[in-house]
Amino acid sequence: MTRHRILSILLLTILIPITAVLFHNYSAFSPVFRARFSQMATTNKSPVIVVGAGLAGLSASYSAIQSGATVRLLERAPKPGGNSIKASSGINGAPTRFQNVEKYGVDTSFWDDTTRSAGLRLNSASVSPTVKRRREELITVLTNRSASAIDFLTDLGVDLSVVAQLGGHSLPRTHRGAGKTPPGASIVTTLLTKLKEQGPDRFQLVTDSEVTRLLTDSNAPKGTVKVTGVEYKNMQDGSTRLLHGPVVFTTGGFAGDTHGLLAKYRPDLDGLPSTNDPRPGAHTILSDVGAKLVDMDAVQIHPTGFVDPANPASPLKFLAAEMLRGEGGILLHNGKRVINELQTREKVSNGLMALPAKNEDSLRQWDVQLLLDPGATEAAAGHVGFYLWKGLLQKKKIAELDETTRQTLKEYAAVVRGEKEDELGRKAFGHWRLTEEDVDEGEKEICVGRVTPITHFTMGGAVFNTKAQILTAELGEEQEGKEIEGLWGAGEITGGLHGDNRLGGSSLLECVVFGRVAGEEAAKYRV
Repeated sequence: MTRHRILSILLLTILIPITAVLFHNYSAFSPVFRARFSQMATTNKSPVIVVGAGLAGLSASYSAIQSGATVRLLERAPKPGGNSIKASSGINGAPTRFQNVEKYGVDTSFWDDTTRSAGLRLNSASVSPTVKRRREELITVLTNRSASAIDFLTDLGVDLSVVAQLGGHSLPRTHRGAGKTPPGASIVTTLLTKLKEQGPDRFQLVTDSEVTRLLTDSNAPKGTVKVTGVEYKNMQDGSTRLLHGPVVFTTGGFAGDTHGLLAKYRPDLDGLPSTNDPRPGAHTILSDVGAKLVDMDAVQIHPTGFVDPANPASPLKFLAAEMLRGEGGILLHNGKRVINELQTREKVSNGLMALPAKNEDSLRQWDVQLLLDPGATEAAAGHVGFYLWKGLLQKKKIAELDETTRQTLKEYAAVVRGEKEDELGRKAFGHWRLTEEDVDEGEKEICVGRVTPITHFTMGGAVFNTKAQILTAELGEEQEGKEIEGLWGAGEITGGLHGDNRLGGSSLLECVVFGRVAGEEAAKYRV
């Protein structure tokens, strides 16, 4: 073959697809040729940059890849997972195929429960119609897409077949697996596995990498902001690097930032232990480019963090999962029940914090006992086994309990059997099966551990819309034209969704719902 002929063939190989695209005849080429051309085009586009490798970041990454993008996931910690991997109660969804329709009917009350939990920030007469509408729009997306979020995860292989009722919910809708792995760990590890299967050309996870600022376009039209990438610091060698592309921000909240953002917005919570690692919040990175923050003083106190008998003064606590109470567990102070354990987290926390506190070193803690009977213990076996192994729960025979506690158990057993109304208003009792006769015999084993209220979740964060775009507008202002171009957010870094108080099980849910939205939108945007 002559050199001239070879050059002619090469030239045609290059020009034909270009000409076909220009004249809209791209579909005429073979599937193999189109796939190679599409791969070349994708490779030449900027990656979607996801900041934070908790569930919101993982969901955004997977969604972006499914939408045709490549992803670079930056995580400041040595390992991915964030606080999501520690989530133990489950993920909300309604209506789903795992809910008991025969017993409860079709679940249509999730939206109502969520708006009720949002409290005065949504439901007060003084709330402006615009603010109310914005909050309700976000809640609508969360609840309407909750069933598809459950389907999405189960299709990936996550077991979510067990459904429990948590505090503030009108019926069971919080999903977890039947095995011993807590739901947060199960969901996070499954998504990580699926992402790694995409290969390094499509997905790269970079740990020990802390984003220090967002890059912006200095030539953006006046009054607008365009994000073009990130600057991040390698925590191993201290070097600073730049990465260009659309950004999805999923760095989580600031409940563990005790002496930083938490002290700034809620100084009254000084001294409370937390379930969150003690590290700074990343909200100022967003506000530095004009993002507005909302509800920053709305901090959720979880009523039950375990006090480790081996280290009671540790500021970092393991969460005593809400499902322990949902499955029948009760809370005792000096041997007596003091609260309806299935009220919202806010109400249960406030009730416990009204009791006398104990100052232990620099911490404010309360002396409350969480007690599970054999039925609740069995229903929560996966969690209980872990807590027993950690020494956070202990097994005791009923005969070993004091007289006041035994009398409380007899009274509660009578309530569960329907012999009388609960004076504290509890109406659902999970899998509690201990009877008055069992208490008198004293041979059955219960599980008991000390718990205390802890900072757990921050409802406040960056103002965002139903497309997960971060905004330069206040929640009640006109949002059109106030979107920060090239920037999305999902998970605890955002605000405006939960109002005064988040329902248990909705943290993982918002990560999946808005993470998927953010990833898809960012993938569309790539240049």
